[in-house]
Amino acid sequence: MTAPAPPSQPPVDPELLAFAQQVFDLARRGDASMLAAVIEKGVPPNLRNDKGDSLVMLASYHGHVDAVRTLLERGADPNLRNDNGQTPIAGAAFKGFDKVIKTLLAHGADVEGASPDGRTALMVAAMFNRTAIVDLLLAHGANPQARDVNGVSAADAAARMGASDAEARLKEPGS
Repeated sequence: MTAPAPPSQPPVDPELLAFAQQVFDLARRGDASMLAAVIEKGVPPNLRNDKGDSLVMLASYHGHVDAVRTLLERGADPNLRNDNGQTPIAGAAFKGFDKVIKTLLAHGADVEGASPDGRTALMVAAMFNRTAIVDLLLAHGANPQARDVNGVSAADAAARMGASDAEARLKEPGS
């Protein structure tokens, strides 16, 4: 006896795909008013692209605080990970967007939300010597002692990347 064939997926309408791409572009460009309009017309606020990037992830990664706020106020999940397990707060930490991080945190983003390999936003900020972001995340409760699956802490990650300012900050008493 053979297993039944999996149900086939109906073909996706090319016009629908083109529209979805336009919505993702709105997030990348930070067009908060148009994002609000399309969500009010029924586009899901947690719409994700083929890489699992949500609208919030795209807006966060590109530094568009107004678009991030607009999406979060309309029900978008600040902790929705992409297919690589990355969170919007980690994307904003990588790019150094403090206002985006503050907005995400104000709307419930998990400051400790780690990717599958255990890497946190603090580790990402430390690796790229983003000391202002390191300070911001620490002030919001990020654990400087957290370690990824390889046992690497934020200070260790900074040291490996030659991010000496972040490494020093993380090794200060009270960090």
